[in-house]
Amino acid sequence: MRTEPSPGNLPAREHLPAGNAGTPVLDVVIPVYNEEKDLQPCVLRLHEHLARTFPYAFRITIADNASTDTTPLVAARLEAEISEVRAFRLEQKGRGRALRTVWSASDAPVLAYMDVDLSTDLNALLPLVAPLISGHSDLAIGSRLARSSRVVRGAKREFISRTYNLILRGSLQARFSDAQCGFKAIRRDVAQVLLPLVEDTGWFFDTEMLVLAERAGLRIHEVPVDWVDDPDSTVHIVKTATDDLKGVWRVGRALATGSLALDRLARPFGDDPRDREISGVPKGLARQLVGFCVVGALSTLFYLLLYSGFRTFSGSQVANALALLVSAVANTAANRRLTFGVRGRGGAVKHQAQGLVVFGIGLALTSGSLAALNAATNDPAHSTELAVLIAANLAATVLRFLLFRAWVFPDRRDESPSTVVASHTPAVPVGPASPVYATAPQSPYSTTPEPYGPTSAPYGTNAYGTTHSPHDHQTWGDATMQLQPVRPSDHDPRDAR
Repeated sequence: MRTEPSPGNLPAREHLPAGNAGTPVLDVVIPVYNEEKDLQPCVLRLHEHLARTFPYAFRITIADNASTDTTPLVAARLEAEISEVRAFRLEQKGRGRALRTVWSASDAPVLAYMDVDLSTDLNALLPLVAPLISGHSDLAIGSRLARSSRVVRGAKREFISRTYNLILRGSLQARFSDAQCGFKAIRRDVAQVLLPLVEDTGWFFDTEMLVLAERAGLRIHEVPVDWVDDPDSTVHIVKTATDDLKGVWRVGRALATGSLALDRLARPFGDDPRDREISGVPKGLARQLVGFCVVGALSTLFYLLLYSGFRTFSGSQVANALALLVSAVANTAANRRLTFGVRGRGGAVKHQAQGLVVFGIGLALTSGSLAALNAATNDPAHSTELAVLIAANLAATVLRFLLFRAWVFPDRRDESPSTVVASHTPAVPVGPASPVYATAPQSPYSTTPEPYGPTSAPYGTNAYGTTHSPHDHQTWGDATMQLQPVRPSDHDPRDAR
């Protein structure tokens, strides 16, 4: 998984008021592969709906995934006939690759995509992007599994969709209801920082993006949709399911090992009420206490099981020392990740060393208790030993929490973080007294510089004028850019969920 250093905090969410400007507020991407029959009706219907109901300037971008039929010709004709339509071709397949490439290069502050079959009722489009325009949310998804959604599809697809989302809830603790609904939107400033962390280029792209966003604390808005199944789907169910399960394993392993740089997205906006200063209330104390108690209860049970096992072939002092040592290492690792939110391998050795010091204090307390018990009676019962050890461990637990919080994992949120602020080159003039948007950085998957509209930088170049390869280190300078005022069918036919 990618672990590039954080480019700094994202800007505070801002409302995007309507006004006279040339830059679109919304860029709707339609990824297509061999859709020569459905593409034109889709674009015409979507354009008519947006022109009639959407109060902002908009753009429709056709992202052609290496089609082998006449889809590129249809896209080019639509681009020539309709001023709000842009066509872009990729020479490699993959819905995730198409969305990453176009979203990374778009200059619109709100980015969306929908499938070409328009299975989702377009009346859900404005409710989808409204929370992003207002600044309330960071991402928005259509949900076919919400109670108020109206869905027409067969039992087979219903079962597959609900099973897949149950797997996500059980394995990745996902709380969003519908990962693969082809009806999503994201704020551009969030996409610029989130997309480099998403590795998948196919169908699992949506799921990976949502899981990482949710784990990073971003706000995901769900919109119930009206949706009608496409009976002409040509998706390979077994292959798609296999690829998705591999993606779930890969992301789950990365989250478990802490190899994802989610700190670049955690608390990104600086407007979280939990970050406000309240005199007399230590930051995060309640959450840390709950986490520490849960870890402590499990550690105590683990310790007692180890002690009972070691006691069968050694004396009480040796068994206590061995059980306490093993459980202390596990306890420090668990508290590091779950209680105090420290991820990654940086400082892990130091934390374990400090944890061993805390272990030494616990060992002194418990060993002293056993010594006092043996001095009081020559042959204490095993149950008596356990009772004494539990009491000693309770005292050691309180001291351990205080030492962990103040010494091993101190709260450093008050320190001033370094923030990278990029200077942006104006890309689109929006009036004599209006601000402008900078061109988005280039996707790492683009290889050939191609113009993206008359006012944007080429795909092969980012906002700094440098070109990236898939393995280059990326500096996402626009992550600190403030959004400024500008003016103005759900399911993919190849997806079984």
